[in-house]
Amino acid sequence: MSKKNSPSSIAVNKKARHLYELSEFTEAGIALTGPEVKSIRLGKVNFVDSYVEFKNGEAWLNSLHVAPYVNGGYVPQEPDRPRRLLLHSREIGRFAASVAQKGLTVVPVRLYFKNRRIKIEIALGRGKKLHDHRDTLKQRAAERDAARELA
Repeated sequence: MSKKNSPSSIAVNKKARHLYELSEFTEAGIALTGPEVKSIRLGKVNFVDSYVEFKNGEAWLNSLHVAPYVNGGYVPQEPDRPRRLLLHSREIGRFAASVAQKGLTVVPVRLYFKNRRIKIEIALGRGKKLHDHRDTLKQRAAERDAARELA
């Protein structure tokens, strides 16, 4: 893959893999304003408690914090405003039907550049229980011990 077409990550939602069992990953475009794009290019983005909501046949990304751009001009910028995700209607329908099931949500996983455009990777997630967190920690510890013994 050429360097021009390779995706480069801007931000990764590490908390998503810790709190959810993720499945059904997909790529979506995101509707942004000019100053938001410049702020994201500087890496001033935070995924704290962000999620995807479905309203009127559209997907909206809520609680994605994009810090206001310093040289953004005189127009005030709202850092936590809902942003529309650009998905095909059949993808929106598929995710909305899955969210209607008990315990499922759509969370953003990664924000990255692809062909000079900003894309977001979203995934369907099921919340982990306390024992699932413990199992994950045990697996990581076992993998670390095995890697340490091999080295």
